[in-house]
Amino acid sequence: MATLRPKFITFDCYGTLTRFRMSDMTRTMFADRIAPDRMDAFVRDFAGYRVDEVLGAWKPYAEVIADAIRRTCKRWKIPVTPEEARAFYDAVPTWGPHADVPAPLKRVAEKIPLVILSNASDDQIMHNVRLLEAPFHMVLTAQQAKAYKPRLPAFEYMIDSLGCDPSELLHVSASLRYDLMSARDIGIRDTVYVNRGYEPSTPFYISHEIPDIAGLPGLVGL
Repeated sequence: MATLRPKFITFDCYGTLTRFRMSDMTRTMFADRIAPDRMDAFVRDFAGYRVDEVLGAWKPYAEVIADAIRRTCKRWKIPVTPEEARAFYDAVPTWGPHADVPAPLKRVAEKIPLVILSNASDDQIMHNVRLLEAPFHMVLTAQQAKAYKPRLPAFEYMIDSLGCDPSELLHVSASLRYDLMSARDIGIRDTVYVNRGYEPSTPFYISHEIPDIAGLPGLVGL
């Protein structure tokens, strides 16, 4: 397999690098309202509404989360308070990386500039980035782009900010739905699917697959 030589390696953050704890929080918060045998379905519905909430015009991420959990609870006919909805948003900056992330990320950063494109708000993301322990050339957010992934304007904003051609990027994500399908559509030909088990692997949309970030240095000859 030929070694990849991208100008930049671009990453999704939450779920890919940072351990995304939204499902864990949901299970704990709603344990008094959802039966154990139905909790998986409730968690899936909340995830689905979060996707739907980012497909329209940009709005603050706190509203995305609040509207998604409100719609989920309406569907399930259970109560949710504004304080509970806000708790999800406030928890995000406290989440640290997957254990496999810091060491290989620092190794790759010595040779290739790293970039994050995240659906986070500006007041969240840098707390998580510091916990990753690696230097980043640029950290871009949906708030800056005024568009969330998987919408193409988010990716266009990243490409314009870097001043490069899509063919010069290697985009890395644990989500086909939020990242890798859109990356392919925007012309990023080299993509890496970090298969953390969130979504089924779909080879049509990816050029490389690894189980965790420990596999990344090998793809770029490090």
